[in-house]
Amino acid sequence: MASENSKNILVSKEELDKQKEYSSLVRMVIQTRFGNRTPMAFVHTFGCQGNVADSERLKGMLEEMGFGFVDSPEDADISLFNTCAIREHAEDRLFGNVGALKKIKEKNSDFKIVLCGCMMQQEHVAQRIKNSYPFVDIVFGTHVAHKLPELLYRSLSTGKRVFDVGDSDGVIAENLPLHRDSNFKAWLPIMYGCNNFCSYCIVPYVRGRERSRSSEVIIAEAKELVKNGYKEITLLGQNVNSYGNDREGEMNFSSLLRQINAIDGDFIIRFMTSHPKDCTHELLDTMAECEKVAKHLHLPVQCGNDRVLKEMNRGYTSEKYLSLLTYARSVMPDLSVTSDIIVGFPGETYDEFCDTLKLMEKAEYTSLYTFIFSPREGTRAAKMDDPVTREEKGKWFSELCGLQESIAAKRTAGMLGKEYRVLCESKAKKDGIISGRTQGNIIIEFPADDSVIGTFQTVKVTEALIWMLKGELSNS
Repeated sequence: MASENSKNILVSKEELDKQKEYSSLVRMVIQTRFGNRTPMAFVHTFGCQGNVADSERLKGMLEEMGFGFVDSPEDADISLFNTCAIREHAEDRLFGNVGALKKIKEKNSDFKIVLCGCMMQQEHVAQRIKNSYPFVDIVFGTHVAHKLPELLYRSLSTGKRVFDVGDSDGVIAENLPLHRDSNFKAWLPIMYGCNNFCSYCIVPYVRGRERSRSSEVIIAEAKELVKNGYKEITLLGQNVNSYGNDREGEMNFSSLLRQINAIDGDFIIRFMTSHPKDCTHELLDTMAECEKVAKHLHLPVQCGNDRVLKEMNRGYTSEKYLSLLTYARSVMPDLSVTSDIIVGFPGETYDEFCDTLKLMEKAEYTSLYTFIFSPREGTRAAKMDDPVTREEKGKWFSELCGLQESIAAKRTAGMLGKEYRVLCESKAKKDGIISGRTQGNIIIEFPADDSVIGTFQTVKVTEALIWMLKGELSNS
């Protein structure tokens, strides 16, 4: 049974019904404006898988309002950017893209520009849009995404700019329409928000507090996905290991994995992201025992030095982290581990950075997401002294990447001649070549007909490159 707190964060049926009414109103407006022509929307997503899942719901609402979709803003009647606030580079990219839309707006005054997502939840960004980008029509934050029909109707009916970026601890809006981008790979959010407040991270401020969806709803959605032929289900959350902690009487993440694993069907389960401080032996045992759960663990370490980890407010030591990997590999010998690392955290010395290199050698990662520290306004780390130059951090970054290349090359070389079950995902750049992923999340390309896309195939590795494999369909 849901706790009182979980009930309070659910968007009410009355509110969702009101949005359906606005959706009908928008449909009437665009029928009047466009006649028999279907208006087109261009939706571009910045950032993480969570944002991609959010965009599928935004597209679902747009579709319900009568929009089709195009791959270019020049061909669209409305352009929606779902933004990311994790790094400064994403902010720079956004403003460059928004500036380019001005030319389209000058040619077509009815062209609507919509900005939403994490970056818009930051007050300084919303103010910059309001003051310096007057051609942007609609701006809204992460907590009111379900109100897209209402916001769009207000813009269409009044011609005025619409901003809705109020602060909130976060809500859960269920039963929103959904436009999935794939018919065999699905994102399945299980929770939203974060309670960790790592000193460099803006996510808790823009995504709100941790709030878990009901396991009944999640499992029902997973069953429907399997029934509809989906072959890969990725469970999403800022920290999936915390699932259920905010809902009295709710199962934990390990139990949720077991419940989804028990669904009849041929599919694979992945999850993102797993926080080391909450990663338990119970979870690792569950991964080992559940045959449908991919033997791939994304476990962001961020740094290998304990002093820096404490300044980051990560809640674990390098020894604790490595002990988790030791145990994980004892129960899953073929486990693939990936991670995130920040280079040049404020105050980090070269000797401390070298501790990260030492940890990498022990961890033997399959691959890494690596970043030079990027200050985010509103976080504690943005105010810390940062004496090391960007140029020096760049040298450290190159050293780290070089080490990871050698680790990855050794790992892929060990896969030569072996066979792997691969989910075939798409056509590669070269004709007649299909691209897929192993259970360990390694890309492998092989000759095959397009008909295998969306199916599992056994592929034998014939060539090992640093970041990917090449192979051939097995006859076995």
